[in-house]
Amino acid sequence: MASEELAQKLQRRLQLEESGILAEGEAEAVKGAVAAGELEERSCLTASAGAELSAKLCRRQDINEGAAQPRRAAVFNPYTEFKEFSRRQIKDMERMFRLYDSGRDGYIDLMELKLMMEKLGAPQTHLGLKNMIKEVDEDFDGKLSFREFLLIFHKAAAGELEEDSGLLTLAKLSEIDVSIEGVKGAKNFFEAKAQALSSASKFEAEIKAEQDERKREEEERKHRRAAFRELKSAFTQ
Repeated sequence: MASEELAQKLQRRLQLEESGILAEGEAEAVKGAVAAGELEERSCLTASAGAELSAKLCRRQDINEGAAQPRRAAVFNPYTEFKEFSRRQIKDMERMFRLYDSGRDGYIDLMELKLMMEKLGAPQTHLGLKNMIKEVDEDFDGKLSFREFLLIFHKAAAGELEEDSGLLTLAKLSEIDVSIEGVKGAKNFFEAKAQALSSASKFEAEIKAEQDERKREEEERKHRRAAFRELKSAFTQ
């Protein structure tokens, strides 16, 4: 009886030891799996960072070689980005842009720019047109977005365009910025605009004065007719 009890205790002890060994083995396995997971995660992060750096380097190389793909801005507000222009001026630029965007795709491409320069009386060579686009083509897509079109006038106003630049010719000959040189020898864009606005105000004032004069003459005629009717009525009574 005692021997059977002792045998049971020994068997129980062996079972506990075996279960403890298994538990320890499982713990080591778990630790190994966790360590392997951490190493794999670190490896993935390193690879991700390396890929990001590689992508940036490739992007820079494409830009330098002129082969970069365009990147679109999520939101573009011309009124906040080009604060030097009034809302009316930007609207005028937008109308001109749409006029020459014959494809109605929101861009002025090489052929549309060619037509624009011909209409303005300053035709350009194929290479000249490409250089014009390149001068403001920030996304390297070979055509002008409306933002890049506004950059032409921004650069003209800031004096950042060379005298022989096709873009400066465009700015000078356009209906919007014809006053750059055409308003009594104005030296720069903003002086020309001020003089143009002054001339426009004077013209509007002259028109208003003529309208006021016509109204005054009409009022006098009415008074004379009324006085004549009163006088006639007095004689007929």
